[in-house]
Amino acid sequence: MNPFKKIFKVLVISCTSFLIGTTNANAAEEINFGIISVDSSNALRSAWQPFFDDMSKATGLTIKPFFATDYAGIIEGMRFNKVQVAWYGNKSAMEAVDRSNGEVFAKSIRIDGTEGYNSLLITNVDSPYKTLDDFYKHTKDINFGIGDPNSTSGTLVPSYYIFAKNNINPKADFKTIRAANHATNLLAVANKQVDVATNNTEDWERMKAKSPEVLQKVRILWTSPLIPADPFVWRKDLSADLKNKLKTFMLNYGKGANGTQEKENLKAIVMGGIVASTNDQLIPIRQLSFYTDLLKAQNDTNMDTAEKDKKVAEIQAKLKELDKLAK
Repeated sequence: MNPFKKIFKVLVISCTSFLIGTTNANAAEEINFGIISVDSSNALRSAWQPFFDDMSKATGLTIKPFFATDYAGIIEGMRFNKVQVAWYGNKSAMEAVDRSNGEVFAKSIRIDGTEGYNSLLITNVDSPYKTLDDFYKHTKDINFGIGDPNSTSGTLVPSYYIFAKNNINPKADFKTIRAANHATNLLAVANKQVDVATNNTEDWERMKAKSPEVLQKVRILWTSPLIPADPFVWRKDLSADLKNKLKTFMLNYGKGANGTQEKENLKAIVMGGIVASTNDQLIPIRQLSFYTDLLKAQNDTNMDTAEKDKKVAEIQAKLKELDKLAK
């Protein structure tokens, strides 16, 4: 081979390898951070941007917020590695862990220090529905607002406590039913666009800080038992170095020299702090999901008896396994 051609080939290979390495290094330093759609993208971006700016400054990583029109968009984004870290509700976190190579590593705590929140059933102050009994008796007259299908407080929790335990079929027993994010449902109730809707105490606090006059038009019909605090999830295949940078920053946020301002930034996203967590926090949510399935199966009058017995036995076996894990 011509010696000049040989030298040229070596240079090309070396430069190509360098460029590939640089590209991979740059990609490794960029994190797409997903935020579930509890409000409009503009409102979420405004609230979360100071937190992301501080994260980028402290870790040296490029943090890019990732928003989608529904929870599934963030779950699928993580599945296809378009999202590397995300803030979820528990049910959507469960989906991300099961389908998107996710792992819970932290959770938020509320402004008052509690490590959980509650699902709500709300109605307008002028509504004729004063109690849950009023609600149960008049479902055929009610235009109902439910949450995103992957929302813990907007769908899963009321599906168990309100629907499944009271033999309500949400698809058939309401006059109309529509799904929307928490903020949209709250405004729809305040403006009498729906009669009753799901919400949660986090969104209630968010609205109280932003537009307290809206809450004067709304009455709470029902408050659920405490739901575990919202988790943060990362892809399990992130490098140990990236995980360490992210976790160190998040667990110490609001505690250092700039703690006062950082706490204000957390308050804007309705959080009081961030603490460590694991996938174990999803066990109660898995139990709730299986209990909902169990009640549906037991009350299904159209299912063949043998098929029903088999399905019920399968669900009960899964619940026993979860009981062991919980202990």
